[in-house]
Amino acid sequence: MINPPETVITDKRRVYCDGATDIRAGAALGHPRVYLEIDQKGYVECGYCDRRFVLKGEHERERIEVEVGDNNEFGASSSTSSNP
Repeated sequence: MINPPETVITDKRRVYCDGATDIRAGAALGHPRVYLEIDQKGYVECGYCDRRFVLKGEHERERIEVEVGDNNEFGASSSTSSNP
């Protein structure tokens, strides 16, 4: 199973990504540094590693939208019927 891309919460609209992790020599194992701009969506994804940068405060709204969308998308509801 593939791990989902990392999500980074930030308070800046302009961010950079080089694919580096917190491990030593992480940048050497990453990708070229790219600068990204968070727009009105409240997030931006790196084209190399799919890391998502979410503007602080927007991550709560996004989480709520995903939860609501998941329930509506598949027609699921919180109540279940016991009728066959």
